[in-house]
Amino acid sequence: MRSSIGSHLIQSVMEQQQKKKVMCVGLVCLDVINVVSQFPEEDSDTRCVSQRWQRGGNASNSCTVLSLLGERTAFIGSLSEGPVADFIMADFERCAVDASAVVWQVRGQTPCACCIVCPSSGSRTVVLSDTNLPDVTAEDFSKVDLHQFRWIHWEGRNAEEQVKMIKQVEMFNSRLPQEQRITMSVEIEKTREPLYQLFPHGDVVFVSKDVARHFGFDSAEAAVKGLYSRVKKGAVLVCAWADQGADALGPDGVIFHSEAFPPQTVVDTLGAGDTFNAAVIHCLVEGGGLHDAISFGCRVAGWKCGFHGYDGISEKLKDV
Repeated sequence: MRSSIGSHLIQSVMEQQQKKKVMCVGLVCLDVINVVSQFPEEDSDTRCVSQRWQRGGNASNSCTVLSLLGERTAFIGSLSEGPVADFIMADFERCAVDASAVVWQVRGQTPCACCIVCPSSGSRTVVLSDTNLPDVTAEDFSKVDLHQFRWIHWEGRNAEEQVKMIKQVEMFNSRLPQEQRITMSVEIEKTREPLYQLFPHGDVVFVSKDVARHFGFDSAEAAVKGLYSRVKKGAVLVCAWADQGADALGPDGVIFHSEAFPPQTVVDTLGAGDTFNAAVIHCLVEGGGLHDAISFGCRVAGWKCGFHGYDGISEKLKDV
């Protein structure tokens, strides 16, 4: 009888966790995407193949992919009222991303990125307008009901405030049994010294190819080996290396590698890294192993490069 009751309680806890959301903290912006047949020369006048508006930003993109993969997803970041924010909020709703925690700022404007996507070379060039919109603070984050979440991911931005947010979650976790605690991940993408303080604060740490190269590493394997001493005990370090795939290192000291899965034709690489991060998180949230997670991340990122935007991921999942 006791065994039966225990099994029932475990099952109940698991079901409650599955109902909880994955939250991403970071940037949302408007991407104005111009698709060109070849990259334009400076001071030239040329036509694009197509142009579209798309909700962008690392954390925002990862939310889109997580939702497409079946996760209940939420976003927290800053917006400023106006037509651009209206477009962004409508798109969050279309993609079933809970944006109720968005912080509405009274100064600054919602940022906009002009993106040039060139399928013939596989390049994507981004020029982001800095509109002086304040980032979410630890005080803003303190108003979030943490009981809703099973995983929170931070896109490295205002790192000092983000460390304070992480400490809030650590305090929240300290009052819960292990199986009910929130898992935390951080992304260190830009080569900015203040962001490196995030290394010891994630259960899973994503480090970019650019940051790895900044530290003198010439491969994902070398990066996870060389940078692992910076993460906390028991953490996982992941590094994706574009067409060279990705590597990951966990507390057992085993390095896992996944090859890349490029599409037959590269169409749009914008957001491929955000897609990789989201797919890895999804696999780990659902109980997958580390090797399975980075392989799934590479595969989904490869799918994404084969079409414009993200909606095609849903179609690809039907074939799996």
